[in-house]
Amino acid sequence: MKKHSFFALLAACLVALAAGDEHNHIYEDHEEVVLWMNTVGPYHNRQETYAYFSLPFCVGTKQTISHYHETMSEALQGVELEFSGYEIDFKDDIAPTEICMVELTEKKHKAFVYAVMNQYWYQMYIDDLPIWGVVGKEEDKKYYIYTHKKFDVSYNGKQIVDVTLTPEKKELLKVGAKIKFTYEVNWKPSSVKFEDRFDKYLDPNFFQHRIHWFSIFNSFMMVIFLVGLVSMILMRTLRKDYARYSKDEEADDMERDLGDEYGWKQIHGDVFRPASNAMMFSALIGAGYQLTSVVLCVITFAILGELYTERGSSTAIFVYAATSPINGYFGGSLYARMGGKQWIKQMLLSAIIVPGLVCGTAFFINFIAIYYHASRAIPFGTMVAVTCICIFVILPLTLIGTIVGRNLDGQPDFPCRVNAVPRPIPEKKWFMEPAVIILLGGVLPFGSIFIEMYFIFTSFWAYKIYYVYGFMLLVFLILIIVTVCVTIVCTYFLLNAEDYRWQWTSFMSAASTSIYVYIYSFYYFFFKTKMYGLFQTAFYFGYMALFSGALGIICGTVGYIGTNVFVRKIYSNVKID
Repeated sequence: MKKHSFFALLAACLVALAAGDEHNHIYEDHEEVVLWMNTVGPYHNRQETYAYFSLPFCVGTKQTISHYHETMSEALQGVELEFSGYEIDFKDDIAPTEICMVELTEKKHKAFVYAVMNQYWYQMYIDDLPIWGVVGKEEDKKYYIYTHKKFDVSYNGKQIVDVTLTPEKKELLKVGAKIKFTYEVNWKPSSVKFEDRFDKYLDPNFFQHRIHWFSIFNSFMMVIFLVGLVSMILMRTLRKDYARYSKDEEADDMERDLGDEYGWKQIHGDVFRPASNAMMFSALIGAGYQLTSVVLCVITFAILGELYTERGSSTAIFVYAATSPINGYFGGSLYARMGGKQWIKQMLLSAIIVPGLVCGTAFFINFIAIYYHASRAIPFGTMVAVTCICIFVILPLTLIGTIVGRNLDGQPDFPCRVNAVPRPIPEKKWFMEPAVIILLGGVLPFGSIFIEMYFIFTSFWAYKIYYVYGFMLLVFLILIIVTVCVTIVCTYFLLNAEDYRWQWTSFMSAASTSIYVYIYSFYYFFFKTKMYGLFQTAFYFGYMALFSGALGIICGTVGYIGTNVFVRKIYSNVKID
């Protein structure tokens, strides 16, 4: 797969437009059907995969095919398609046919025994339909390999709707043995509709279990409770504050000086002071707007288009690139309102912060994958393509968004003046410190999603296809509401303690949800998986760190947006001399 050049792929695509194949899923009688060999790897870690022919399997006799199919996302996901060499034609049954004969040298014997010991399985594709099989079986401390592949292919009209693989004929593995590999293909008509052909891979009993419905109901009740609690507490508390401040305004200067002034109104001259490290803050907010947009768009596309049926969907990559102006607009306008002058540096930081983290982590894991000769190693050409997308698509679109944002929404519009000299922050109780508020802020948002995290983790790290995107959208909206409510309460307590450092606190108290998600990933790794070794551990915790970090940026941005509206509202309703 890696040896195919861009022009070979382009030529193959042009040929595919003129022929019936897996691109349009329509075949004429006796037309070529391609069996792709993908990967092989240990059952207990679906992410540790190697090229199918890294084991000493043999290729069929057929030398050439009329087309080749691959996407960028496939390369990034470690989908490494290699032609099997099997002669398969539409509706043509094939009796048991020899593929080749393999003589087990000591090296080949050792490779097969290791694969059987570690319960290696392999994946293949016919017309984009995945097929799985096991390499062999251990019995009485002896190791056997399956030498015969029986394919039962169902068709409806001119379309393939089902493929079943049955490994047969166990052969004892011993040095010097000559093993004959064979295959057969049986075609049969089916009433299954083409659009329903992926239903057999789904597991409704798992994803629509009562515990899943209960978790959604539980989270929904949490939302109602939090919204009601926040509304009641803040309305009553703020009503008392407004009444007290109105009374203070009616008093003369001497009475006001002798009065006991405290609370959030006293910091009106500092509450809209720019956040420390405004460049990084605005870059994170811009990236958060973009990531939130990407998540909503991809979930919507998944609900409408059933992305799980695609072998390698590049939707997320192109949606992320297309939403780059959102990043530039909101990040650039916020930085301008905070008085930032180095807007080009801010734009560059905003554009590369997420791709940089992703590429840096992937680059590190790529070294480990190359060392292990795993298919997860990203080809150099794919890395160049991703870099080009960042430089020639994401960066210019972010620049456009930044320029538009600075010009349309870059003027400060604070309801209160900002004092020239910062007000001293008084001492307060330990539980009102920003660090404590930040750690406590992520507990309830995590509580609203942690059961859904189990289903998402299982679909990624185990053998489940996630398809209940309606659940995901509902949980994501619940997370947003819970995060906003909790962050508003945290910010109110902070402001009432006369601490005006609310921007970073609101962001980090919401983003701390990611800390608990990452801690939960440790529990999942040790108690729900059987992964081991450097490659599996680095791959798992590296990409879980990326997932948690992205979730943290999203939650932090949502928390800041809600808190910003709240802070502007309460200070715009108070008369300030």
